[in-house]
Amino acid sequence: MSTSEKIEWSDFMKVELRVGRIIAAEAFPEARKPAYKLQIDFGDEIGVRKSSAQITALYTPETLIGKQVVAVINFPEKQIGRFMSECLVTGFHDASGNVSLCAPEHEVPLGTRLL
Repeated sequence: MSTSEKIEWSDFMKVELRVGRIIAAEAFPEARKPAYKLQIDFGDEIGVRKSSAQITALYTPETLIGKQVVAVINFPEKQIGRFMSECLVTGFHDASGNVSLCAPEHEVPLGTRLL
């Protein structure tokens, strides 16, 4: 059993985890750790958001285009160098410490909320 503090359902509902599609990915050489600048389309209601992601070990910009991902869209924007990150892309560290993106197994509509 986890030793994490228990939360209420209302706490979980405060986090807006939504599905988006990566529409642009490029190297982010100014970042302290290897990263990409991403543009993610969350559909008509939310629009396109930018994010920085340290996922260079397992992905290339070309393999990211068109991929659906899960991101937190209601964190405050975060300045990373000259880049303003507007959402947080989610993922898990593998056994080597590389980030594997959290993504739906099957295609879902853009903007769909994780519940």
